[in-house]
Amino acid sequence: MQLQKEEIERLERTYRLNLINSISGIKPANLIGTKSPTNKENVAIFSSVVHLGSSPAQLAFIMRPQTDIPRDTYPNIMETGFYTINHVSEAFIQKAHYTSAKLEKGESEFERMQLEAEYIGDFHAPFVKESSVKIGMKHVESIPLPNGCIFVIGSVEMIICPDDTINDLGQLDLEGYSGVGISGLNTYYGLKKLDSFPYVRENEIPEFK
Repeated sequence: MQLQKEEIERLERTYRLNLINSISGIKPANLIGTKSPTNKENVAIFSSVVHLGSSPAQLAFIMRPQTDIPRDTYPNIMETGFYTINHVSEAFIQKAHYTSAKLEKGESEFERMQLEAEYIGDFHAPFVKESSVKIGMKHVESIPLPNGCIFVIGSVEMIICPDDTINDLGQLDLEGYSGVGISGLNTYYGLKKLDSFPYVRENEIPEFK
C-alpha cells in the first residue's frame, strides 16, 4: 500500500484514525494518576509519555484538546501541580485500558475499574498500587500544540520500583515485570528484551556486512 496525503485525507474516518495512530509503532503504556483539590481521585491511560532530559530529570506527555467539557486529568494537574505516571503490566491491561472511558466528571476510574490508589509519603497524587514502576511528577510547563493538543512537561520528583528491575547500570528491565506497550488506540503488546549494546563511539563501530 502506498498513500499520498490527499488519499490519506479521503480514507474512512475510523480507518484513518487507526492507521495514523498505529504507524508510529509501539508506544509506552502508562496510567496517569491525579487528585483534585477536593480529593477526587482520577486515573487515565496515556500512550504519549516521552523522555525530555536526565538533568534535570523531566518527562512529558500529550494531552488532547480541552473541550467545553474538560476531563479530570488536566484540570487536576493545573490546580494541584502534581500527578503520577505508572507503568502498565500484563496483569492489569484490561482494567488499564478501560480507564479511557469518558466517565461523569468526578467519578473515579480507580473505583470503577477496581484499581487500587496508593499514597506514598506526603505526595499529593495517587499512585497505582498494581504498577511495578511508579513516578511522582511535578508540573513544570504546558505548551499548546498546533493541533490544539497540549504538551505537558513535568519534573521527576520520585521513582518507586522493585530493586530487581534495575541493573548495575541503572537500566530498567521492562520484560522482568511484564511491561506492555500500545499500538494504535487499543492493541497491547508484551515486551521482550532482544539485546543490549554499548554507548556508541565512532572508533568502536563494527564492520557491518
